[in-house]
Amino acid sequence: MRKVDGSWLSARATQAVFKMLTESGYKAYAVGGCVRNDLIGVPVDDVDIATDALPDVVTKLAENAGFRAVPTGIDHGTVTVVSSGIPHEITTFRKDVDTDGRHAIVAFSDTIEEDAHRRDFTMNAMYCDADGGVMDPLGGYPDLLARRVRFIDDPEARIKEDYLRILRFFRFHALYGNPDAGLDRDGLAACAMYCGEIVTLSKERVGSEMRKLLSARDPAPSVAAMQHAGVLGQVLPGASARYLPMLVFAENQAGIGPDPIRRLAILGGDDVENGLRLSRAEMRDLTLLTESIGSGRQASELGYRIGFDAAASVLVLRAAMFGRNVEPADLESARYGAQAVCPVSAAHLMPEFQGPELGRKLREIEQIWIASKFSMTLDQLIHKQT
Repeated sequence: MRKVDGSWLSARATQAVFKMLTESGYKAYAVGGCVRNDLIGVPVDDVDIATDALPDVVTKLAENAGFRAVPTGIDHGTVTVVSSGIPHEITTFRKDVDTDGRHAIVAFSDTIEEDAHRRDFTMNAMYCDADGGVMDPLGGYPDLLARRVRFIDDPEARIKEDYLRILRFFRFHALYGNPDAGLDRDGLAACAMYCGEIVTLSKERVGSEMRKLLSARDPAPSVAAMQHAGVLGQVLPGASARYLPMLVFAENQAGIGPDPIRRLAILGGDDVENGLRLSRAEMRDLTLLTESIGSGRQASELGYRIGFDAAASVLVLRAAMFGRNVEPADLESARYGAQAVCPVSAAHLMPEFQGPELGRKLREIEQIWIASKFSMTLDQLIHKQT
């Protein structure tokens, strides 16, 4: 196995954190997503470090080294150490001693082997030292190369430690799995068995996980598996994965990137706002899309009224739902409409029109201008009213 050699590891800020621990006689290993992503050439966003130093020791060492220590998860052994503005989440080696599927009681450990066994998937249980030497106590590297998302040890046991791992299983498959190989059978069966426990999780955690899943380049195979296993119905009652593959295809045709709210619009479902704890802005965007799909407005008017990005989302949603291609001309019309500015304002119609009558007349003129494909000038529109 090759060594980890990304710039995130060689960064002076990160090396300083390693040195802070190792020069005081403690072990320190980068772990999880940073190691996994580096090994497959995916950008690293967060640096997690596992150590045998206890949280209060980590805090003291950080303060002595001039770093800022933040007790972000102190009850679970986690201290975030900020070095040169870069946060490093440092967690003491742990082992689970009790769990109820939502909150685990952990005990600190001395070895990466015990620490590895309490993680979720084999591809997330790889470690590396400050020099990039990789340690893989549970055989995660072959799974990573095969793009196989596999629970560590017994899938049922891992899920019962935290039921959110059900949703993480599907998200990680969407991000790292091989869609042609399908999902791990044992993992999928365990998710189906315990999917009813999803209701015990906070809506905030579920919503966060679903946003991440639906932001994947192509979540369609994973979401279809979710529906088959009964998981989608627990998360979003009434939702259907039927049109999601067509939406992903349409997005690729149109050259627009993934958007979780757009994909929620195609999934449907009951009470999505509360079920996923959508923000007001997210709910506003979702409502705009769902209402615009059947509005009958042409591409140019969509662009004018809701902007190009939202109009493009509506166009790909329509293409997916009605089984047609996304026409480049429609996208161009939407872009043109988004840049158009109606030449008539209230000042041009006053004082002849006032109050509600003024608003009605403005809307009438605006509709005429839109029907002209934004071509009529101010003089033409005013003259048409006389």
